[in-house]
Amino acid sequence: MIGHLVDLTLSRNGRQRVTVELSGDFAEAFDGMKDKLVNVEIKPYKERRSLDANAYAWVLIDKLAEALHKGKTEVYRDIIRDVGGVSETVCITEAAAPKLRELWESRGTGWQTESTESKLRKCVNLTLYYGSSVYDTAQMSRFIDLLVQECQQLGIPTDPQEAAKVKEAWGRR
Repeated sequence: MIGHLVDLTLSRNGRQRVTVELSGDFAEAFDGMKDKLVNVEIKPYKERRSLDANAYAWVLIDKLAEALHKGKTEVYRDIIRDVGGVSETVCITEAAAPKLRELWESRGTGWQTESTESKLRKCVNLTLYYGSSVYDTAQMSRFIDLLVQECQQLGIPTDPQEAAKVKEAWGRR
């Protein structure tokens, strides 16, 4: 459920009280939890990509795979490495690197690692690429833009209206 923080006050007992305005109906859940100890987590809202965006991306990946005579997985993984803002680089000991790579890559097809030399003795730099399943709308938009560009470079027809429709569904113009 999403909502807006409305107020923060200090009660007479010295504790803070947060007022939240919710977008949905919380009455029944409130009745079941009133006067009970609960876990509370408040974090910034992050708009997620739509399933339509994912479906459109895979249509483009399929077209590219056919034109390049490659597997769809290979095309998908190649494009992921070109999307900006979807990786982290960490310096880690050479001994620990294989386990981190195994754990990271076990999360899904797009979750990849690349190893480069470190200036530190007995260490390597690992670039950890996130799979598109966790992309926000801006990252997914860049991913689709790259797929469209690749298709256009190969003369593969794309539907600009479809890309615009997917982006508009996110409220992006």
